[in-house]
Amino acid sequence: MKVRVKWIEGTAMLGESSSGHALVMDGPPEAGGRNLGPRPMEMLLLGMGGCTQFDVMLILRKARQAVTDCVVELSAERSISDPKVFTKIHAHFIISGRDLSEARVARAVELSATKYCSASIMLGATATITHDYELREVAS
Repeated sequence: MKVRVKWIEGTAMLGESSSGHALVMDGPPEAGGRNLGPRPMEMLLLGMGGCTQFDVMLILRKARQAVTDCVVELSAERSISDPKVFTKIHAHFIISGRDLSEARVARAVELSATKYCSASIMLGATATITHDYELREVAS
């Protein structure tokens, strides 16, 4: 995997992925940014959210769960001194569907956290990562 990050101006930069996608990142206004895009550390957290949601949804599809929606809300704390690494991350899954098996959802979240989500496992080297979920039943 390769990516390219090109400086635009100030603290703005253009990230380009090897899969052909691009996005603007920027620093906060207090550091000279113009708030043109997410901060690089926000991108790391978004990447973890996408990675773990991908795993959970794949596992639940294979388990033939009738999922109609899946949202992952992540909250994180960072060290107050440099390097300001993540020290705590919590992922809260909100999974909606019909006749969902709580055991299968719990297992999917656990498998993502402990076996499949490369981003979670990598960030777990500096952060304590916790996960929970809630199920929302959707009428048939």
